[in-house]
Amino acid sequence: MVIARSRLTAQGQVSVPAEVRRKLGVGPGSVLEWTQEGEAIVVRRSGTYSSEDIQHALFGDAPPARQSLRALKDGIRAHVRTRHARG
Repeated sequence: MVIARSRLTAQGQVSVPAEVRRKLGVGPGSVLEWTQEGEAIVVRRSGTYSSEDIQHALFGDAPPARQSLRALKDGIRAHVRTRHARG
């Protein structure tokens, strides 16, 4: 089932239709990944945070101390809020 269609420009650029942008949750500056799966080319929203980013945000450079799952989730939540804080 076709969701939307795009046309390739002479410069090799393609516009992502609004409905597809909404479904992927992307906007200006977002990174998309193009992968081949068999005969199909699949476009996905690229992950923003690596496991190293999360490790450094939670523990800095020191080896991690044991923490509860709740503490880990709270640390991730706090890091994401500060990284994306407005104003």
